[in-house]
Amino acid sequence: MTDHSKADLDDDCEAMTPSRRAVLGAAGALFAWSFVPKFAYAAAGSRDPRFLLVVLRGALDGLSAVPPIGDPDYAGLREGIALTKDGPDAALPLDGFFYLHPAMPNLARLYGAGQASIVHAAATGYRERSHFDGQDVLESGQAGPGRTDSGWLNRLIASLPPGETVSRRGVLGVGVVPPLVVRGSAPILGWSPPRMARAGPDLMQRLSDLYGQRDPGLARALTQAIETEGIALRSSMNGDMRGGGGPDSVDGMKRIAEGAAGLVGADDGPRIAALAFEGWDTHANEGGAKGRLAQLLGGLDGALAAFEQGLKPVWKDTVVMVVTEFGRTAKVNGTVGTDHGTGTIAFLVGGAVKGGRMVVDWPGLKPEQLYEKRDLKPTTDIRGVAKGVVSELFGLSGPVLAERVFPGTGELAPMRGLVG
Repeated sequence: MTDHSKADLDDDCEAMTPSRRAVLGAAGALFAWSFVPKFAYAAAGSRDPRFLLVVLRGALDGLSAVPPIGDPDYAGLREGIALTKDGPDAALPLDGFFYLHPAMPNLARLYGAGQASIVHAAATGYRERSHFDGQDVLESGQAGPGRTDSGWLNRLIASLPPGETVSRRGVLGVGVVPPLVVRGSAPILGWSPPRMARAGPDLMQRLSDLYGQRDPGLARALTQAIETEGIALRSSMNGDMRGGGGPDSVDGMKRIAEGAAGLVGADDGPRIAALAFEGWDTHANEGGAKGRLAQLLGGLDGALAAFEQGLKPVWKDTVVMVVTEFGRTAKVNGTVGTDHGTGTIAFLVGGAVKGGRMVVDWPGLKPEQLYEKRDLKPTTDIRGVAKGVVSELFGLSGPVLAERVFPGTGELAPMRGLVG
């Protein structure tokens, strides 16, 4: 590792709807209220860290988001969508070999300021091409799909001592259904941008009284929901957030990021959150410097700006990690898009990131260097990146990470030096 300074079209491209996720994995776990930490931990530093995980559902084309224009085989593989370092809509320079898509000037600024790093040629250990299974592996932290109903962020919370601020506040899951990565026995807070008028205080009080008499569990869950809503209102997040686009639109990504930042940035809010942006499955008409992918990347870039602004008071202690289930094919298909692949990228953004670096062991793009002769070969395990970030942010020891948070990965060492 260096600092550089089974299916074809593809299992049916499952529609990743909230209802499907709800059927296949602990959808009722919106609020949980009991957990017992059982593992040793290392004392964290004096910082009050924040960690936000952003999942890009659909598989991001890392070769377009962060093109290796310095690789002599890049342009030939990307016929019709290759980016260039010169001329109109030129890619943004990073280190002379890697460039950044021109739709992401804010990320380029953060990179230049030492507040962003990019991990390239990365993937989990999953090597098939099912969106649903790939996301399961990414969010569960397990070696294969379908092995657990809990996610690695929830298990991280459960591994911290109950008196710490991080464990007391629980983990925030953004969306109508909480992502798998936050589900489990540790406390979960749920929030999604409002699409209709909120219930008034009178109705909330009557519901609270009713639940208190009939169902203590629901009463506790409602109390948590009211507290979360209170944080949102105090943070001015819900002033007028109704309507707008969904999590696959520029406006929707910005609104979701603003909401998550308002909650995580509050003194009495959660310190850890997970959210998802949709629509990254670019089989057709992907586009190069402009087009469908450019719009999505522009939306992500705006969301990163919203995180920075909303978390400004705690930005120096914040890491935003952006991941996706797998990459896309190196070669363009017949519909000027890319199919399901393997290696991709991850972004690390925030004031706590030791940034301004490409973190990559570049495998090359010659035919014999590609994975199965079609994909960017992964040389970095994204679980090692995640291990390194959370261990340095929250003081978790290697054994805890291997036994509890990412079970069965003892041979995979945390990648150190990513957090300043």
